[in-house]
Amino acid sequence: MSAVIQEAYVQGVSTRSVDDLVQSFGMSGISKSQVSRLCGEIDDKINNFLDRPLEGDWPYVWLDATYLKVREAGRIVSVAVTIATGVNGDGRREVLGMAIGASEAETFWAEFLRSLCRRGLRGVKLVISDAHEGLKAAITKVLHATWQRCRVHMMRNLLAHAGRQGRGVVAAFVGTAFAQDDAASAKAQWRQVTDQLRPKAAKLTAMMDEMEEDVLAYMGFPKEHRTKIHSTNPIERLNGEIKRRTDVR
Repeated sequence: MSAVIQEAYVQGVSTRSVDDLVQSFGMSGISKSQVSRLCGEIDDKINNFLDRPLEGDWPYVWLDATYLKVREAGRIVSVAVTIATGVNGDGRREVLGMAIGASEAETFWAEFLRSLCRRGLRGVKLVISDAHEGLKAAITKVLHATWQRCRVHMMRNLLAHAGRQGRGVVAAFVGTAFAQDDAASAKAQWRQVTDQLRPKAAKLTAMMDEMEEDVLAYMGFPKEHRTKIHSTNPIERLNGEIKRRTDVR
C-alpha cells in the first residue's frame, strides 16, 4: 500500500485525496502526517536521480524556469524552479537537472550549469531557452555553446510591436524565413523581410536586426532536428506538468 500511496502523491493527488483512496480499498484511512512520512522516502530517490552522473555527449539542451509558491518560515513565497533537459547522441531525451532559487539571476543560473558540468555534462552544441539576460550570460560563460532563442517567445514579442492590423502580415513575412532549407537562405530571407518592413515599422525591424543570429541558430543543425530545437516547447510541457502536480499541495 505504501507504494500505491507514493505513486498517487507523485501523480499529483493531494494528501486529503490519498486518504479517500486508502478508504476506497476498505482500510480505515491514513492521516496527512502518515502520507507526508511515506512520501518523504521519495526524497532520497529524487536526490539520487538529480545527482546521477551524466554520461556521453548531450548536443541539445533546453533550459527554462517556472515559478511556484512554497512555504518558507511560515510564509508563502514564490521561488524559481530551474530545469534542464537534454537529448544525447542516441536521441534519448532526459531531465538533466533541477534547482530551486529565489530568482533567475545570472549567478544562480551559472552555478546550476556548473553543477551539471561537474556531473559530466559535455558535448553541448546548442542551448535553447527564452531570452533571459542572466541565463544568456551564464550559457556563454559556462557552456560555450550556440544559443537558440525560443522562436515561439520571439514571435510573441515581435507581434506585440506589430499592431493589431499588422500582426498577420508580419507573422506571414517572418514565417518565410523559417521555411527556407538552409541557414544561408534563411538569413537572406530574414534580411529581405526586415528591409521590406523597415519603412513602416522601425522599432519592430530594429528588434529583428538584433535577434537574427539567435533566432535562426537552429538552421545550422540537421533539418530533421529543427522542429524540436527551435523553441522551448518540449520543456514547457514539463513545466506545465510540474505546476499541475504542485498546485494541489
